[in-house]
Amino acid sequence: MKSLAELQEIRNRTIGNLTMRKEEDDAVRVVVGMATCGIAAGARPVMSAFVEEIAKRNLANVTVAQTGCIGVCRLEPIVEVTLPGQDKVTYVKMSPEKVARVVAEHIVNKQVVTEYTIGAAE
Repeated sequence: MKSLAELQEIRNRTIGNLTMRKEEDDAVRVVVGMATCGIAAGARPVMSAFVEEIAKRNLANVTVAQTGCIGVCRLEPIVEVTLPGQDKVTYVKMSPEKVARVVAEHIVNKQVVTEYTIGAAE
């Protein structure tokens, strides 16, 4: 940091990230499995892609969080998406390239991307 303006920019970005992760009753919840198995399979870039895509679309009602092992290591990276009043949907073998479609179709338009789900993988 070389100036007060740079410090203020860092502060504003951090507050924006914290706001994105706040909990609300009507919030959409995106949970990325970030245990060792998930990280080894590429969960970190997947989580970053969700954060970036949600920020790009200015989706204020979406919470992005991480959790430990979801339990099906062979299908990592795993992402769970929960919309208010609906059952949780588990996406498996996620990649950063799949994130934009999940955000657009499932989170925005409420249509599950079935070919990425655990049911399709099994």
